[in-house]
Amino acid sequence: MSYKSDIEIARAANKKPIQEVGDKLGIPNEHLLPYGHDKAKVSQAYIDSVQKNKNGKLILVTAINPTPAGEGKTTTTVGLGDGLNAIGKKAMVCIREASLGPNFGMKGGAAGGGYAQVVPMEEMNLHFTGDFHAITSAHSLLSAMIDNHIYWGNELDIDIRRVVWRRVVDMNDRALRQITASLGGVSNGFPRETGFDITVASEVMAILCLAKNLKDLEERLGDMIVAYRRDRSPVFCRDIEAQGAMTVLLKDAMQPNLVQTLENNPAFVHGGPFANIAHGCNSVTATSTALKIADFVVTEAGFGADLGAEKFMNIKCRKAGLAPDCVVLVATVRAMKMNGGVAKADLGAENVDAVKEGCANLGRHIGNLKSFGVPVVVAINHFVNDTDAEVEAVKEYVKGQGSEAILSRHWELGSEGSADLARRVAEIAESGEANFKPIYADEMPLFEKIETIAKNIYHADGVVADSKIRDQLKLWEEQGYGNLPICMAKTQYSFTTDPNRRGAPTGHSVPVREVRLSAGAGFVVVVCGEIMTMPGLPRTPAAQSIRLNDDGEIEGLF
Repeated sequence: MSYKSDIEIARAANKKPIQEVGDKLGIPNEHLLPYGHDKAKVSQAYIDSVQKNKNGKLILVTAINPTPAGEGKTTTTVGLGDGLNAIGKKAMVCIREASLGPNFGMKGGAAGGGYAQVVPMEEMNLHFTGDFHAITSAHSLLSAMIDNHIYWGNELDIDIRRVVWRRVVDMNDRALRQITASLGGVSNGFPRETGFDITVASEVMAILCLAKNLKDLEERLGDMIVAYRRDRSPVFCRDIEAQGAMTVLLKDAMQPNLVQTLENNPAFVHGGPFANIAHGCNSVTATSTALKIADFVVTEAGFGADLGAEKFMNIKCRKAGLAPDCVVLVATVRAMKMNGGVAKADLGAENVDAVKEGCANLGRHIGNLKSFGVPVVVAINHFVNDTDAEVEAVKEYVKGQGSEAILSRHWELGSEGSADLARRVAEIAESGEANFKPIYADEMPLFEKIETIAKNIYHADGVVADSKIRDQLKLWEEQGYGNLPICMAKTQYSFTTDPNRRGAPTGHSVPVREVRLSAGAGFVVVVCGEIMTMPGLPRTPAAQSIRLNDDGEIEGLF
């Protein structure tokens, strides 16, 4: 049997005008700022007007550690949203925007797949409504103003050796990780070392995704630490007086983007921090607004549950006062086999023993998620080569973990294939079974928070950090930042910091290479192992295959 490609399905979609999609949620036309006919931003005035509404039920979709076999987290998020609508629930989806770096690198698009997609697919995976460009521009404005301040006399007495504000670009470019700026003579300023991160790792991105409104956004931007003086006292963005202009650049980007699924159900696509180097969730504005206008909101957290879900619970929910009513943990038979030692080329052959062997990774995620006090349903994202025996092996394993696994065929059948999953998720969410609580308290010392995540989530023996890092954490505590949550920057492929260790490893430690204070976003970034905040392109980038065909259509992006 032959199947259409994702892009063929997306291009054949019967899209409705975005005003009709807004009507499903009761959003008046005057509160939609259209970008073409099939996408629009929702006005802040409308967002403010619905804040007194009662919250709907919040469903988090997360996954096992990603493998080359593919898990389909976004596809499942979209499929579940369509499934809930199909069984009569007023539901909407909240996902992140795609970064250009991975799109042109190796990951491809981020709009779902098969018959569980958000459209317009091509625009979503490229420039969309310009949010990422606005974030890059706002970040770059601050970078320029810092060096300009130093050039014109340095009234703030910034120690140019301690400028911690790096630059960003929304592309994978390893050559920019560490650079020397301001070369070429007196007129170009004072030479200093700096570097680039990818835009999704910018603190501006994190702030946009955690801010409640424009006033909160401006205050958080002002709170960002950009440098230190010789006496080690911090220099804030507000000292540079950049936060006002940055807010102006971000004014439209703060508004959530409304689009639709293939089944014409509403979806917010807004913000895009990576979960391996940032907090990995779509914006608080989008999620909290969706909860006010829909009965069920299905959102996702990036990469495996050890990263995205942990940060969703400990950072986003803590900051925004949210609490998930149910968690859907996505797994595939193929990924279980790969975790069980099967090579990617051999995944098509039935291997029940390998499925059973690989389920340890799944089991650990189930236990971790339950530790937050939330009920967990496993969604087996169906692939056409999965056998009944392999699926049953996963179900039996999950049952033994005190949870439930449901086969979902949304990629192939859309909402028809996800209806069973939707019914069970709705039942659990409406039962009030959840009793959510973060796994560490605000007042716990910073290093103990890091240890709690390493031991309770990664199941490590401990954390390895030299005295310089421990002293830095203590200094931040003395400066009043001790109550901040932790944002771990770690490989997404393993519970360890070694991307090649699959399954559920034990007997490992978590080496901390660096810590960064994101005072505006309101968390401490802990860089572990060899993780990079500026990725590089693979040997054969996806960009080499992306082009326009004779009909002017994009090929190779998906």
